[in-house]
Amino acid sequence: MVVFITGASAGFGRAIAKRFAQEGHRIIALARRKERLESLQKEIKECFIIPCDICNREGLEYHLSSLPKDYQNIDILVNNAGLALGLESADKCDFADWVQMIEVNIKALTSITHLILPQMVKRRSGHIITLGSIAGTYPYPGGNVYGASKAFVRQFVLNLRADLAGTCVRVTDIEPGLASDSEFSLVRFKGDMQKVESLYKDSNALKPEDIAEAIYWVTTLPKHININTLELMPTSQSFAALNVWRENYPQ
Repeated sequence: MVVFITGASAGFGRAIAKRFAQEGHRIIALARRKERLESLQKEIKECFIIPCDICNREGLEYHLSSLPKDYQNIDILVNNAGLALGLESADKCDFADWVQMIEVNIKALTSITHLILPQMVKRRSGHIITLGSIAGTYPYPGGNVYGASKAFVRQFVLNLRADLAGTCVRVTDIEPGLASDSEFSLVRFKGDMQKVESLYKDSNALKPEDIAEAIYWVTTLPKHININTLELMPTSQSFAALNVWRENYPQ
């Protein structure tokens, strides 16, 4: 199979690429950082790299039109590229962070899906994977636009399923909980390693390899099975009680 992975230079994306390559599948790896992609290319066989900003639709169109013959029929699209910025309450957030999360998590994801989906429908074969989050289902303080963007992703997948009935194209939203060993929290906390280490200390969080294994599983099930959504958490993580703020409110 040909597996197209966005955000493939590090974290989940890199682990996903290596998991599929391990089974002999061809990889198309897209990310902004060319040197990281080149290092991935050295680690695995049959890897075509695309150094491009996922938000650059013209660049995506160019690279897709220039794929080598053996990589043109994309069997699996893994929409992995995404980010969270900040954990402040909504009244204290930087609006530019909100815009960037919407650009990457929503606009870019829908753009690449829109470019690749028609060929899957035409061939009556393919699988679109999106990286959602439990943040799209369970609100938490500071989640604001990040959580909203992942709620969009989840509903987008379910609506794609409705649109694609009868086409044989499968769609799945992978929804991880707390996951470490990626650049996600380092980006979110804008390089503050102390915050990152505090978040994951003794948490037994999910690893990128766990996410890669989940994706490999849903894509290699028999063709008549579609996993709509797959929510996974570390065993150490569970649900918080509903918060009640106790105060006499103005009448």
